Amino acid sequence: MIDRPSSLPNIFKGIALFTPGGDLIYGVNPNRQSQWHSDLCVGMQKTWSLNDSPHFLVPGYTATVERWFNPQTQQIETLAEVYPAVERYIPLLQALFDVDLNTKWHIAPWREEHCNRAIIETYKPNFPQLWEQRDLIIRLDSSSGIPKKEITETNDAKDIRVALASVPAVSDNNGYVLRLFIRSDSPSAEENLNHIHQLLEQGLDSPYTLKVIDVNKNPQQAANSQISVTPTLVRVSPKPTRRIVGQLDDIQRVLQIITSF
Repeated sequence: MIDRPSSLPNIFKGIALFTPGGDLIYGVNPNRQSQWHSDLCVGMQKTWSLNDSPHFLVPGYTATVERWFNPQTQQIETLAEVYPAVERYIPLLQALFDVDLNTKWHIAPWREEHCNRAIIETYKPNFPQLWEQRDLIIRLDSSSGIPKKEITETNDAKDIRVALASVPAVSDNNGYVLRLFIRSDSPSAEENLNHIHQLLEQGLDSPYTLKVIDVNKNPQQAANSQISVTPTLVRVSPKPTRRIVGQLDDIQRVLQIITSF
């Protein structure tokens, strides 16, 4: 039985960096030594095509999850902290970092020097991309400092059924409306498509509609949807929109994000 997403180690430190528009980039560090903030800022700068690193978002737009071994209790424990500006995203953070629903989140004390909204607003003219709502969820590869883009392994149908037995059904009568943006000239395009079809068939109890869009043949549609990295899976409905960029091999996490509200 799969107890947690395969991409997460038993012990790790995870940090998420949000934009004022609600997008996020996050990383997982099994060594629990690096603070990750600088790496995430650089990753955001590359992905959002920013002229400079958005360090002004740190730490007010961040959340931290640390899973560690307590020698006194001989148990693996979880510490979760989030800043008030992004407290509303706790359900999404729980899915990303596999945080138990009973875990208590510590709300970091508000300090104007850490996250003065009036000051942050002054950055908007130079960083307009950060205020756009692109519905991006990007995991940073700790070894390379760039977003992960490719599927690295495929789980079989039995693994999918075991890992996702508790995925809730959507209340919307129309089910899920999804769009998968891929590049047909990518060596992994066919594998990505087969993988996501298998994932949805085995993991969703509710009906769904999946539209596959080749960004090579439909560049304007990709541009209108602000797609810069493939594969990208978008949940169009039910609202709010959810978007997963790359990193589609972690079955449980993908389904948790698709079904989260």
